[in-house]
Amino acid sequence: MITGPVIHLVYWSGLGVIVLAAFGVIGASVGIAIRERTLETLLLAIPTLIGGLLVVLAGGLLWRAFCEFYVVVFRIGDDLSALRRVAEQEQQAPPRPPSL
Repeated sequence: MITGPVIHLVYWSGLGVIVLAAFGVIGASVGIAIRERTLETLLLAIPTLIGGLLVVLAGGLLWRAFCEFYVVVFRIGDDLSALRRVAEQEQQAPPRPPSL
């Protein structure tokens, strides 16, 4: 019962780390661009920025999928335990006479 909110907190904290990584990528590419003000460093900074942001975006999507997987696993467990309780109650109940 507590795993849902915990996974929610883990997801948002992980997403915060991914956002920090995005700021790091932006800072690194700006640092490359202003290190030496030449055309070569600018041409190096642009692919670094684009590639880094694509990696961060893919990381965000993978993190979301990872957390959704755990939510689904715990919901399946909850559903199975509910089905088990219903089956146990049906076994303990007296049998009904057949209706015509």
